[in-house]
Amino acid sequence: MAQPASTTSLYAELSRCGQKQEYEKAIRIANKILQQNPEEFAAFNCKIISLLFLDRFDEALAALNKDKIHTGNLKLEKAYCEYRLNRTNEALSTLRSITNPTPRTKELLCQVLYRIEQYDECYNLYRDVIKNSQDEFDSERETNLAAVIASLQMWNKKDMDDPNFAENSYEICYNNACYWIGKGNLSVALEKLDKAEELLKNDSDLTEEELDEELAIIRVQRGYIFQIQGKQEQASQLYNQVLKAKPTDAGLIAVVSNNIVTLNKEQNIFDSKRKIKAATGDHLKHKTVSAQRQHIDINQCLVHLYSNQSDQCHQLAKKLTEQYPNLDTPLMIRVAQYIQDKKVDDAVTLLKDYIKVKPEMSFKANMIIAQLHLNQGSVYQACDALKDLADLAHKPGIVSTLVALYLSQEDKEAASEVLINAVNWYKKNNPKSPALMTLTRANADFQLKNGKAEEAAKMLEDLRKANPKDALVLAQLISSYAQFDPAKAQQISKDLPPVAKIVEGLDVDALEASFSTLGPKYLKKQQPKGEASPLPSGDAKSGDTVMMKKQTRKKKKGKLPKNCKPGSDIDPERWLPRKERSYYRGKRKDKRKDIGKGTQGMSAASQAIADSLDASKPASTEPTSPKASNSSTASPQSTPTPLPQGPRQQKPVQANKKKKKTGKGGKW
Repeated sequence: MAQPASTTSLYAELSRCGQKQEYEKAIRIANKILQQNPEEFAAFNCKIISLLFLDRFDEALAALNKDKIHTGNLKLEKAYCEYRLNRTNEALSTLRSITNPTPRTKELLCQVLYRIEQYDECYNLYRDVIKNSQDEFDSERETNLAAVIASLQMWNKKDMDDPNFAENSYEICYNNACYWIGKGNLSVALEKLDKAEELLKNDSDLTEEELDEELAIIRVQRGYIFQIQGKQEQASQLYNQVLKAKPTDAGLIAVVSNNIVTLNKEQNIFDSKRKIKAATGDHLKHKTVSAQRQHIDINQCLVHLYSNQSDQCHQLAKKLTEQYPNLDTPLMIRVAQYIQDKKVDDAVTLLKDYIKVKPEMSFKANMIIAQLHLNQGSVYQACDALKDLADLAHKPGIVSTLVALYLSQEDKEAASEVLINAVNWYKKNNPKSPALMTLTRANADFQLKNGKAEEAAKMLEDLRKANPKDALVLAQLISSYAQFDPAKAQQISKDLPPVAKIVEGLDVDALEASFSTLGPKYLKKQQPKGEASPLPSGDAKSGDTVMMKKQTRKKKKGKLPKNCKPGSDIDPERWLPRKERSYYRGKRKDKRKDIGKGTQGMSAASQAIADSLDASKPASTEPTSPKASNSSTASPQSTPTPLPQGPRQQKPVQANKKKKKTGKGGKW
């Protein structure tokens, strides 16, 4: 039986495997050492490191969890395995348990904090690592710090200072571009992306596949900037160019697909459904940040809405409401889906329930409810929804809307009540608000217009106290009191200024001159009838002459009929229809139909005489009804006889030409 190899020789062989990077063989040798002596820490450490180099993180983590002896000394390696297996929270707890963290431990902690989007702590920790370390990885740490600063600016909306890192790599240029996008300076961001693309193309160490992958990220970010600027076609071209290249980064595909869906909007729903499917999935959880995933989920819900998938839309919206309790967009999508399904009552019920859960959203929800009722023609229900706004219902804009709605239903009492309640609310809760005077003025005008003099007088008294020198308010107040308390009106009228004071400093001539410049259209004749017109005196441009001038209009010449000679008599009945004119006698009968009848040379007159002398024919040729012929005998009537015409003046009746019968398809 062969003797087992000594531990020293196995360690020597293990060292040679490490130098030659033969990690599979190193794992086998380490297992041999651990079989002989399980407490050998060096062998166990070499085994774990070899598994990490082979990216076999599951096996490495299983070995660490199984071992109870050496795990406490390999917490960094355990945290790294958990980080690579996307067990971020477990990696964070493992790193937090290390009492004396090394610079390597801090760097891994920075990576974990960045992934779970705790950018503030990550930023401070990176600055400490860069300050206390100096090696060949300083440029990578600056790149990572630039990414953290860009994330703080873009996602946390925190105003960060420009780090001013040397842009000697395309990664730093790209991160700086993201920083300026968060700042809102898109032109500078485009410049940084152009520089990053130039540096990337000049990097000879990258393969063609790696170059395409990195260029895809820059193109997508450039397309995002174009989309924000409203250049939809350019953005769409860049997005489609990236998708045609078929990148391997799932997170990049998700972002591009989502952006194309936002470009499609409610159009091209079939393409949006395919794109949103590529942008969703559990495998993308660690490839995108929470803000991106939220936007993708909302867009997926909208795609269900536009594609009439009601059940899927409601299910996803409910899930998003639970996942993002501070976001009201999912609820609004459900309301839109109910309206699209013509279930307005369900939409109103959903909004009312939402108000109970979130009273701070009552204004927005009640405004939507009011609009839904108005769309259905339910004006009073819309007014009730506006009144449910509590204190906000007394705002001038809401009050104006309520008054307009009630007046549309001719309900003046309800409109008056709204105005009075609004004024009373401001007197009690905010008497110094400028809205009080606005509402008081509107209330006074409304009451005066509708004949409620007593209520108008109360409002006008308040206005007078606020501005005692307002002559219009005083005049309206006197007019109001005159309707129900003449004595009070007489007393207040004493406060009116005298006429001499009103016209003091007033230039009457200048006023008349300015009035005359309006033109004769707006002037009245000042001179009484029968008096002679006074001659103009003084300046010809004065208003006196203009006031006495009478406007004269030129008479337009009427249009003459066609072919009418000037000076000839014009028919006064030319505008009447021909049949309504006094000289119209109707059309002449065609007498040519009787020509040619009888013997040759016989005229129509002689034929009539011959017919009258023929005893075989009745005296009258006019037809009579049977009853008339039975009751009476027709008597001959004498009719005027026209002059006989000569035979040469008669025209013989032409015989009708017979048409030749032709066969089918024949010609004439």
